[in-house]
Amino acid sequence: QLVESGGGLVQPGGSLRLSCAASGFTLDYFAIGWFRQAPGKERDFVAAITGSGGVTNYADSVKGRFVISRDNAKNTVYLQMNSLKPEDTAVYSCAATTNWGRSLKGEYDYWGQGTQVTVSS
Repeated sequence: QLVESGGGLVQPGGSLRLSCAASGFTLDYFAIGWFRQAPGKERDFVAAITGSGGVTNYADSVKGRFVISRDNAKNTVYLQMNSLKPEDTAVYSCAATTNWGRSLKGEYDYWGQGTQVTVSS
């Protein structure tokens, strides 16, 4: 099971850190991706990280603002979101797969329920 936390309401230009914690299995061997879905829109890829944390991938819309990282000792992956914009408003979900190649195609095996992020003044 994957559980996201850290969402909330933040003003434009602010920051939030999302967490994706696993229960029932260890994340060490899983690539983790973050996705977001705004109302009425399709789910979009945000960022991904390999099991070791050595390789990351970002959507162009968040490059330079978001940072994905992981602490395998805590069985948790993070998404640090800075310089937030109203268009970042969405439900953010994390997902896991054992295959990095599949992660690059958006193919994941396990999904969390999501956490709401709202950027508004």
